[in-house]
Amino acid sequence: MSFVGAILIGLGALILLLASIGLFVLRDAMSRQHAATKAGALGVVCIVFGTALIGGDAGWIWRAAAIIAIVWLTMPVASHVLGRAALRSADRDRNDLDH
Repeated sequence: MSFVGAILIGLGALILLLASIGLFVLRDAMSRQHAATKAGALGVVCIVFGTALIGGDAGWIWRAAAIIAIVWLTMPVASHVLGRAALRSADRDRNDLDH
């Protein structure tokens, strides 16, 4: 189990690295927040699940399940809030140019 856990931790770190590169490469705010929240959530879940597999104890599994549930519940909300703020900011900038 520790080998699979180490692979998941490495995969999660790679996914988070790619997500962070996406923050610099992608042009608009919507694409950047998509890279940060979607890939970020997947990377964190891989790392937490890999850590739980290495820990091996039932307590580790319950903690990992709680962390994964919290990440999956909060990341979509964070993504929505960031997207909405970017949209409002773009509307405000557009309205400032009209006057």
